[in-house]
Amino acid sequence: MTDTLWYTRCPVPTASGLAHSLGWLGEAAASGGLKFGVLQDAGPELAGFHFSHELSGLIREGGNVPALAARAQGSPTRLIGLTWIDESQAILVGPQSQVTSAAELAGLRVGIPAWAADQARSFPRAMALHGFANALRTAGLTLADVRVVEIGVERDPQVRTEIQERRRSVTWGVDELLAGTVDAVYVKGARAQEVAAEHGLRVAIDLDAFGSKRLRVNNGTPRPITVHQELLDTRPDVVVGFLAQSLRAAEWAAGDLDGVRTVLQRETLSGPEGVVAAYGEEFHRGLHPSLSEERIELLGVQQRFLYTHGFLAADFDLESWVAPEPLEQARALVAAGTVAA
Repeated sequence: MTDTLWYTRCPVPTASGLAHSLGWLGEAAASGGLKFGVLQDAGPELAGFHFSHELSGLIREGGNVPALAARAQGSPTRLIGLTWIDESQAILVGPQSQVTSAAELAGLRVGIPAWAADQARSFPRAMALHGFANALRTAGLTLADVRVVEIGVERDPQVRTEIQERRRSVTWGVDELLAGTVDAVYVKGARAQEVAAEHGLRVAIDLDAFGSKRLRVNNGTPRPITVHQELLDTRPDVVVGFLAQSLRAAEWAAGDLDGVRTVLQRETLSGPEGVVAAYGEEFHRGLHPSLSEERIELLGVQQRFLYTHGFLAADFDLESWVAPEPLEQARALVAAGTVAA
């Protein structure tokens, strides 16, 4: 049985990330008699578990590509929550480009990050492919209507987890775009907005403007919370406590936009302008995790895309992955006022 509640996350707005920043996840672990550890602060011997999720005491809230890839490879995880936060997805073009619509992407060179060491770590490639596929779909086009140009990604062997890789990946494709070797790239998030502004790049297609959530499905939409099966089996109280503190943080966030933005600047390594540009004025009201039919269905859209494009080792039944009881119990605790305030 584990003696430590391990946590890992990505640099984006999440209730669990806020709960961690506020010290509440440590409280959840301590109340269950466990130590608390964060993979991002641990040594390299643990860092790979962010992708494989084979550490028995681990709860992960992060991009769905590594989570789905790990499950497809047989990792013993369960899905205990989903969040949805739009993160400023866009297709960028160069300063002199005349492209202003998805239809005008036809025949152009689109920059796609190369495959990484494995499927889970290839999330930047998956993000770009799905981002372009969604944009093209609005014009009745597919990836077959553009010319995919692989961007050679020089990965630092010291980069250990997705949060660190993401901080570096926002600039992938910018050099190629400025050099004219590609015509368009996909970007997401607060730092990406700042990078685009710094280099005079132009947003040709704002994916967040699409009314249908299906056209905004990607690595972070929806974002899964997963837990190792052993922790769920042996310490369900700690898992429930983790989710209860996340719900508590979501309630706090709904009433303190400035406080949330301050935390996000640290998490995303972005300035205040980047956070505002990426997430807008209302995102802090919708951080609550859920397992609604809509979010599970949207995760299924992503699962099918990833399987079709070779990011999953095998297909699997999504419904059987879901464990709804911990979130239901956490909600009951919060409603009863038994979570520390």
